Amino acid sequence: MSKIPDLGFWKLWNISFGFFGVQIAYALQSANISRIFSTLGADPHDLSYFWILPPLAGIIVHPNAGSFGMTVGAAMIFGLISLMFLDTSINMAMQPFKMMVGDMVNEKQKGLAYSIQSFLCNAGSLAGYLFPFIFAAIGISNIAPKGVIPDSVIYSFYIGALILILCVIYTSIKVKEYPPKLYAEYHGIKEEKKEDKVNILQLLVKAPKAFWTVGLVQFFCWAAFMFMWTYTNGTVAANVFDAPSTLNAAGVAVIDTASIQYQTAGDWVGILFAVQAVGSVIWATIIPQFKNLKVAYVVSLLLGAVGFISILFIQDQYALFVSFLLIGCAWAAMLALPFTILTNALSGSHMGTYLGLFNGTICVPQIVAASLGGLILKMFTTEGSIAPEVNMLVLAGVFLIIGAACVGVIKEGKE
Repeated sequence: MSKIPDLGFWKLWNISFGFFGVQIAYALQSANISRIFSTLGADPHDLSYFWILPPLAGIIVHPNAGSFGMTVGAAMIFGLISLMFLDTSINMAMQPFKMMVGDMVNEKQKGLAYSIQSFLCNAGSLAGYLFPFIFAAIGISNIAPKGVIPDSVIYSFYIGALILILCVIYTSIKVKEYPPKLYAEYHGIKEEKKEDKVNILQLLVKAPKAFWTVGLVQFFCWAAFMFMWTYTNGTVAANVFDAPSTLNAAGVAVIDTASIQYQTAGDWVGILFAVQAVGSVIWATIIPQFKNLKVAYVVSLLLGAVGFISILFIQDQYALFVSFLLIGCAWAAMLALPFTILTNALSGSHMGTYLGLFNGTICVPQIVAASLGGLILKMFTTEGSIAPEVNMLVLAGVFLIIGAACVGVIKEGKE
């Protein structure tokens, strides 16, 4: 088997540059979807259901949408369809960049390659998170009538879409993948095996232990961040900006999403997520300094757990920077380390298929967390409580602690 040659820095950079645009779109989605649906009239206790992907679309439509009128109900349904296409396209665009690192980079450089990818991811996140705040700062309105999305958010998505397209085109032009014959030589694929049919079930049965053990850690990590994306807006609006409350259809006090305090908090959440991205960029440069990947993984997740839990005790908007810098450490590890560990355990022609299957360890925990989030939030809701969402962020911290404990069972290397 021929050895994959070392690649220059800019070749490694170009392989992952498309991720910059993809992550802008992902950042806009993660920071603004809850804000958008809340503005359209979604009850906070039902908000997590709007994050469930299309297979569960029948149960995620707000049960009381009719009380807001046909226009709001139709807007929510259109929003769900748009979210379906946005999330699907992001995942489809993201996957080739992950696969190219596994296909084109040797084991010695994979850590560096995924660190570059992590850097570009977080740089893209930084831009996407800041767009609504920047547009509001230059005079574009960040408030609108009840049930209407502010222009600052709308323009952010337009600009994000344009950058996504341009970045993906750039990588497509600049990166030339190995020809099939050379690829086969680099990955030890024999000629007679090229036409083997892929049986997904058999691949899962034969999957290396790293696939399943890293997947277990992924479950708790991605569930935690689903709670962050869903409930940070409500937490910051109530605990930091003192957003006024109103009564929902059930007579429970909820945040008034038409208030200027709520929309200002929405812009500030973008700032906090940008701080998280800065923390991720910084921590991504530190991760390669760890001699043991599992130690780096544990330390990163525990720092993120401290960040989540500390939010419970902070009411100052600037003090929250510390919390989200720590959360960024966990995010950097989640982007870089799982795929480094997994690709180091894989070889042969099915690497791309395994990486595609591994994407399930990202999607499934988010679906589970979104499905159960509303029920868990209702358990935290007591009489007189306006923003029980902060308890969901504490739970996210607990999940990261459990994930860190599960790192110990990860099996590294080829079997």
